[in-house]
Amino acid sequence: QDNSFEQFIINYCNEKLQQIFIELTLKEEQEEYVREGIEWTHIEYFNNAIICDLIENNQTGILAMLDEECLRPGTVTDETFLEKLNQVCATHQHFESRMSKCSRFLNDTSLPHSCFRIQHYAGKVMYQVEGFVDKNNDLLYRDLSQAMWKASHSLIKALFPEGNPAKINLKRPPTAGSQFKASVATLMKNLQTKNPNYIRCIKPNEKKAAHIFNEALVCHQIRYLGLLENVRVRRAGYAFRQAYEPCLERYKMLCKQTWPHWRGPARAGVEVLFNELRIPEEEFSFGRSKIFIRNPRTLFKLEDLRKQRLEDLATLIGKIYRGWKCRTRFLLMKRCQIVIASWYRRYA
Repeated sequence: QDNSFEQFIINYCNEKLQQIFIELTLKEEQEEYVREGIEWTHIEYFNNAIICDLIENNQTGILAMLDEECLRPGTVTDETFLEKLNQVCATHQHFESRMSKCSRFLNDTSLPHSCFRIQHYAGKVMYQVEGFVDKNNDLLYRDLSQAMWKASHSLIKALFPEGNPAKINLKRPPTAGSQFKASVATLMKNLQTKNPNYIRCIKPNEKKAAHIFNEALVCHQIRYLGLLENVRVRRAGYAFRQAYEPCLERYKMLCKQTWPHWRGPARAGVEVLFNELRIPEEEFSFGRSKIFIRNPRTLFKLEDLRKQRLEDLATLIGKIYRGWKCRTRFLLMKRCQIVIASWYRRYA
């Protein structure tokens, strides 16, 4: 019911994951058309970088201001932290509080004085500021780290390397927020070096029961997972793309000129194949290294034709095998008959 510091950093991580999802899908989707020389009208989509900057900016970000409150001398409370947020983030379009200039809820009792609201990519979330300062302070003091480092158990010792007397640091330990921010940055750096595949899980109901489909819940999840924008970009462009070599290899049996072997460039073979199948020109485009197919129904048609052709080829192979088998048996019987007849005539 009450979102505190823990939920705040979890939602921050979700925003960063959504940001990399946008960069690696929606952005990459449109950049690929440019690289392949495909005519394309750019589709606008919401980029949540502005929300990530609100949280992680080194000067005006919420985490930076929280660290500043935790480390500064004097009396520090959650209320002074909220006052600082109201001063710095007052005009930010994704930040709201009772004192915020952007807030439309100054008279709304659902937004108490001790709370602030962030308009995340998935929707608005209200956070209870109480406990933010205490939870952000890293209570793992130096003496505790040193005590753990002196333990005889190797695992416990490895978990507290900062307790090593040879590495004593007079600086105050990093806050929980800064540690989490560094961990998220490492995760993002790691993900950007990979080729990720996304699996989006949709919960049909909150009861975890079979045969119950909550349409409102499903629509909400589709919206905040960014699937609507993804589908919109896909529909505006091409639903399927594949390099020429594997495309020709998969569908070459559908054309007499490309089956069983095509001796020229793969792109020329795909052009001959598509012309032979009489696929409308508006349904596909030739890129520099890939074939782009606009609608799924065209791909389904190719798959149906391939399935039927494979069945025909299987029938042909079976027919040839049965013919060879019968012919081989006939020739064997013929040779046997000749041998038997020759021996019979010899003794007749």
